[in-house]
Amino acid sequence: MANGYNGRILHVNLTNSSWKIEEPGEVWYRTYMGGSNFAAYYLLKELKRDVDPLSEENILIFACSVVTGAPISGFNRYTVAAKSPLTGAFGETEAGGYWGPELKFAGYDAVVIKGRASKPVYLWIHNGDVEIRDAGNVWGKDNWNTLETIWKEVGDKRVRVASIGPAGEKLIPFATVQNDMEHFNGRTGMGAVMGSKNLKAIAVRGTKKLKFADPGKVKEITRWHNDRIKTHPPNVGLTKYGTPGLVKGLNNAGILPTHNFRDGVFEGVDKIDAEAYHNTIFHSTGTCYACSVRCKRRVASDDEKYPLDPRFGGPEYETLACLGSLLENDNLPALARGNQLCNLMGLDTISTGCTIAFAMECFENGIITEKDTGGRPIRFGDADAMLWLIEDIANRRGFGETLSLGVKEAAEKIGNGAEKYAFHIKGSELPAHDGRGKTGMAMGYALSATGGDHVETPHDTAFQKNVGSLESLGILEPVRPLDTDYDKVRYFSLGQKAWGINNCLCLCNFCSVPIHAMTFAGLVDAVTAITGWNTSLFEIIRVTERSIVMPRVFNNREGFSPKDDRVIRRWHESFENGPMKGKRIDEKAFRDAIDLYYELSGWDKEGRPTRGKLVDLNLEWLIE
Repeated sequence: MANGYNGRILHVNLTNSSWKIEEPGEVWYRTYMGGSNFAAYYLLKELKRDVDPLSEENILIFACSVVTGAPISGFNRYTVAAKSPLTGAFGETEAGGYWGPELKFAGYDAVVIKGRASKPVYLWIHNGDVEIRDAGNVWGKDNWNTLETIWKEVGDKRVRVASIGPAGEKLIPFATVQNDMEHFNGRTGMGAVMGSKNLKAIAVRGTKKLKFADPGKVKEITRWHNDRIKTHPPNVGLTKYGTPGLVKGLNNAGILPTHNFRDGVFEGVDKIDAEAYHNTIFHSTGTCYACSVRCKRRVASDDEKYPLDPRFGGPEYETLACLGSLLENDNLPALARGNQLCNLMGLDTISTGCTIAFAMECFENGIITEKDTGGRPIRFGDADAMLWLIEDIANRRGFGETLSLGVKEAAEKIGNGAEKYAFHIKGSELPAHDGRGKTGMAMGYALSATGGDHVETPHDTAFQKNVGSLESLGILEPVRPLDTDYDKVRYFSLGQKAWGINNCLCLCNFCSVPIHAMTFAGLVDAVTAITGWNTSLFEIIRVTERSIVMPRVFNNREGFSPKDDRVIRRWHESFENGPMKGKRIDEKAFRDAIDLYYELSGWDKEGRPTRGKLVDLNLEWLIE
């Protein structure tokens, strides 16, 4: 076995219930390293263009990295990827928890799934052994009941289970994959791809120990990193408040998405911020494998109307905004209840909240009426309407059937001008960050292969006072969050590659570079100590550039073009109130910035990586 990884990729064909093992060499592992790169490699190599994302021809990949499972805080994530049923583009989503390390301990670095089972099944992977088991007794069950049933079947509660809920079974294009009810591969509809394959879950258990090139150095880095986490301000805040700590700060800055991205300030913010959260519904903290940050929040309440069970997870920042301020909903218990319903049923809370906000604004403007909703008004601020719609979306019933399509398709179905309020990028609903206050992040949303994605892009506001952690990339002056100029394009181009490290190496953004406790030098030392490779930041950045270029090539071949590299209409309109009043993104300047990014990246005017760029990145196999 190689250092840090198993050297084994599991390939499963559900159509004929077969499986085989591929053993790529060290050069392949060092070229791609893991996560999003592994996924893009297999999708480009083996998936034909123009395939229906919900057909058996789609390929589903679960991928760890060469460092997943090392006992360092944040080295625990994994990627799930396929062609997205929500966008028709490259689909990718990451999650933390324990599932990824457990797959490594079970003997595999990734699982590539093809075909469709003739009946519901789940995979059982145990210390290298693989079984395709009948899942008829869990099909139709929510994620918690699925987890408990599989635990009983295999007789071991240490088994880690990645599963889908009823939303995935019903092929809702923003259905999620979850593990342990606290960790979610939430974006791009990977739960629907699992459902289309009649694959309910992948259960893993392993007792193998990973071999490291320098175990003593790995321990030293672990201690150093954990000590930094205790004092590094962003990590101290996450340990104390979790991601709910972002709510008040973004509202004070005037960029907390409110009223379907119309406003940046929410009057009810004090009722849903971290202080309210911890004074009312907070129960306990949770964490991921080997992580000392403990940013997860669990909630509990015996309220008969809005019961909360700590087993079913607590809302993160994105959910607090998408089911809260975006809907002008300040009812925190109801918001948390909505989050738990999404978790149980397997719905992405970002897409769910954005879709409901879209419906509420359409109702506000008379585009849809009570005749469309079955007699039920759906107004901003109505928490019970939100809960009702979540149930109907998850079950694809009533007006929820229309909303279950996502904002782009729902708007086309509703017509009557609904497209004006359907905010998405490449068909994907937006996470809760407003580009009018972070123009570099807005570029990330526009250019991401997966559509609006907050974890694949640098956030300008973190570097508006100093850039200490970015100096090794050559960024030496503070970033101006509101500008769209040469400096911003250069910052974004470099920063995008830095953020890409986390998706290639499957690292948590809340522990890793460039904002949190890990440093670039520490990361290079960690990869070296784990793998034994004499690596460098230069090599790692080249790896992450592949993770930008390969999905771009995938989207190019599926018909995406520069017209899809855009942001939503509202970000070109001025804020009407709050600290950001009058601020907007200039449409022409933004388009010029995108075109300049193409030039910097070695892409042509149509946004296609040139032959020279592909050769430069050892991707000449992508030259058509």
